[in-house]
Amino acid sequence: MLKNWLRNWRINFVLGVILLLGAAIISRLVFLQIINHDFYKALATGQQGEFEAVKGDRGQVFFSKGDILATNVKAMYVYICPEEIKNKEETAEKLSAILGIDKEQIYEKAQKDSLFERIKNVLTEQEVSAITDLDLAGVYIKENALRNYPQEQMASQVVGFVGGEGIGQYGVEGFYDDFLQGEEEFMRNSLVNNLNGSDIFLSIDYNLQFTAEKLLLQSKEQVDIEGGQIIVIDPNNGKILALAEYPGFNPNYYFKVDNFNLFQNSVAQKLFEPGSILKPITMASALDLGKVNPDTTYLDEGTVKIGGYIIENYNSRIFGQVTMTEVLEKSINTGAVFVEKQVGHETFLEYLDRFGFFESTGIDIQGEVFSENKELKKGYEVNFATASFGQGIEITPIQLVRAFSVIANGGKLVKPFVVEKIVDKNGQEIVTEPVLSDKIISSNAISKLTAMLVSVVENGFGKAAKIPGYYIAGKTGTAQISWSVLGENKKGYSNKTWQSFMGFFPAFNPRFLVLIKLDNPKTNTAEYSAVPLFKQLAKYMIDYYAIPPDYE
Repeated sequence: MLKNWLRNWRINFVLGVILLLGAAIISRLVFLQIINHDFYKALATGQQGEFEAVKGDRGQVFFSKGDILATNVKAMYVYICPEEIKNKEETAEKLSAILGIDKEQIYEKAQKDSLFERIKNVLTEQEVSAITDLDLAGVYIKENALRNYPQEQMASQVVGFVGGEGIGQYGVEGFYDDFLQGEEEFMRNSLVNNLNGSDIFLSIDYNLQFTAEKLLLQSKEQVDIEGGQIIVIDPNNGKILALAEYPGFNPNYYFKVDNFNLFQNSVAQKLFEPGSILKPITMASALDLGKVNPDTTYLDEGTVKIGGYIIENYNSRIFGQVTMTEVLEKSINTGAVFVEKQVGHETFLEYLDRFGFFESTGIDIQGEVFSENKELKKGYEVNFATASFGQGIEITPIQLVRAFSVIANGGKLVKPFVVEKIVDKNGQEIVTEPVLSDKIISSNAISKLTAMLVSVVENGFGKAAKIPGYYIAGKTGTAQISWSVLGENKKGYSNKTWQSFMGFFPAFNPRFLVLIKLDNPKTNTAEYSAVPLFKQLAKYMIDYYAIPPDYE
C-alpha cells in the first residue's frame, strides 16, 4: 500500500490541493451570498443607482438657410425598474389610476427581467405631482425631449411628425428616422457621451415655401379649391425649393387629426390624371422621332371617332387647319390623338416609360406611390387616344415634375430630393449628390418643344402667365376627376376637375420649374385658376433671386 501511494504521490498531491481550493471557494461563497447577503445586495443596488437609461436627443430639421422646422423641447416621462418594485400588482394599479393607462399593460412591463421600462412619454404637472407623492419603489420620473414644430402647419406634409413611440412618421421624419433617432444606452450618470441623432438640412427655402403656401390659401379664398399643391424645383439637379400643400395640419397636435389623409404628401402619395398638361410629353416623343415638326399641319374637325367612342375638344370647339404649335397653344385634344397615332401605340408607351411614368421617382419622402397603369397597357386604342391628352393615365405630381425637368434640363431624368445635407453628432456632413440619367431625348426635339411651350405663354391659353421681359415656357392642364376617385360606384367622370399649370424659366436657360396643381377650383379651366397663381409666384421668384430679364 505504502509502495503504491509513493508511486502515485504526485497525483494525490494535486487532488489534495484541488480539494483545499474547492473548500476555500465554497467557504467564500457562503460568506458572501448567505452570511453577508444583505450587505452586498445593498452595495450593488447603490452602484446600480449610478446608472440610468439615457437617450440622445432626436436630430433637428432645418430649412435650407437654417430656419428651424423641427426641434426638441423638454418634458417629463415616467419609467420603472421592475427588479426594484416590491408589489408589482399594486404599483401597476396605482400608476394606471394616475396615468389613465391600462393596468395590465403596466403590470406586464413590471414582470419583465430588465432595469428600464418606459411607461409614459409626456406627463402633465398633475401626473408628476401625484407620482412623486406616492413615492413608489422602482418608479422614476425623468426629463424627456419632446418633438416640437415651431412653424406649426408650415411644410407639415414635408416634415411629417414623431408618433407616441418616438418613431418618425410620414415625410422627412419617417424617411430619415434612422438618421434622426438618438442612441439609447444604460450608463453611469457621471459619464458624458454624445448620443444625439443627426441634424437634417432641407433644400427647401423658407421664404419661397411661405409664399407658395400663402398663394394656396389665397386660391382657397378666391376660387374655393378643395386642395392644392405647388412644387418648385431646380430641373438641372432635382433640388426641391418649395413643396407646398393645402390643407395642412399642425404636427404638434397630430393626434387631434381625424382625417389621416391629411398626413399624406399629395405630391408623392396621391395619384391623379394630369389632363392636357401631358400633351407636351406626347409631342416630345413625336418630335424626337421626327414624325412631326412645330409647323406640321393637321385638320381638326372637333371630334375623333375610335370604335364606339367619340373624343372631342374642350367645349366642342373646332379649330380647322392647325399647326403642332397651335395644338399646344390651344390645347387641342384631337391634335394630341393625331400626334400619338404618328408615334404608334407601343412606341408611345416606351416614351412614357422613358419619362418615368411607370416607376417611382425615389424622392426622399416616406410612402411614395406610383401606378403601373395596367389599364393603359392593355392596348385598347381608345386608352392610348385619351392618354395622349392626359386622361386615363395615373401619375403623381412629382412624376410629372420630373418628366418636365427632362425638357428643361436638356434631356435627362433627375432624382428629386428635399434633404440637402445630413450633419451627424460629430459634425460630419453627408451632402446629397444630384442623380441624373443618360439623355433620353434629343437636343433638337427639346429645342423645338421649348419654343412651342414659349408660344403657349406668348400666344395661347397660358397668356396669363406672361411676365414682360422674360420668356416663360409652360402648359395648362384641366382634367376631369373620375367617379371612382371620389369614392362613387359609377363609371366615367364627374364634373369636378384637377386644374394645373407647369412652367419653367428663363425658358432658354432654365433655373426653375414650377407646378401649380389645384383640386376642383370653381373655375372652368386652369387658364383662370392655376395660371394666374403661377404668374404671382414667378414674379416673386424673379425679384427674390434677382433674375435678369431676357429682353428689354
